Amino acid sequence: MSPPFRLLAPVSRPVARVEREATEFELPDGRRIELLRVRNPRARRLRLSVDERGARLTVPPRTSDRVATQFLNAHRDWLGEQVSRFTVDALPELQPGSSTWLPLAGARVPVQWQPGRFTHLVQAGEADAPLLRFSVSARAGPEALRRALRDFYEARARADVGRWLPRYLSGLPRAPRRVRYKVMSSQWGSLAPDGTMALDLGLVLARPSAFEYVLVHELCHLVHADHSRAFWGEVEARSPHWRAERDYFNAEGRRLKAMMRALLGA
Repeated sequence: MSPPFRLLAPVSRPVARVEREATEFELPDGRRIELLRVRNPRARRLRLSVDERGARLTVPPRTSDRVATQFLNAHRDWLGEQVSRFTVDALPELQPGSSTWLPLAGARVPVQWQPGRFTHLVQAGEADAPLLRFSVSARAGPEALRRALRDFYEARARADVGRWLPRYLSGLPRAPRRVRYKVMSSQWGSLAPDGTMALDLGLVLARPSAFEYVLVHELCHLVHADHSRAFWGEVEARSPHWRAERDYFNAEGRRLKAMMRALLGA
């Protein structure tokens, strides 16, 4: 006698995957850029975005290629404007003897190349006439150069923060637990609940007063975790010119982030 019912194994359905395809697209001024088309099963509408990593078109699963192309063409002018904001003009190639300057602290600092036993970068010269001295070993390739540049930028960032931090500790409930430096996509800094502060490595390319403002901003989150009126009062007390620095990042921030990514191959 067969049972009145039997349990059926659940039917497994194939999981829709995100599909990515890099294509070439021509802007209104004739420039050709690489565009990443992403067909995302979770997307509900067409979306065009640009950041320091490039241009991206997100396409919902049931949208045809024809409709997606029409959408892209309708926004060609906007796309051209956004790409221009992220374009790094005259960025020097990180190549011995070829690169004559590197960005640092809102300026172009001359670079002097020389052979060395190991690859490293140091700052020389006077305070009013800085010079970067890049020593390169005979076997150093592009990756070694980028690693030396990143080490230099991180050391410079730590030195700047170490110089500024003591003047702002008074009135804070505690000091940051530690400070980490990394290449960040959109933020300039963040503060974790455990007191760990993260700062964008690209801050070393900004003018020093702007870098210092970001440090103050994150320190004030030790007092207020939100962006309330009380929080901005803390910022105002420590950095009266914070609005000018915020405007600076609005104007230059994307270019600085794109420059750092290009230099480090991030």
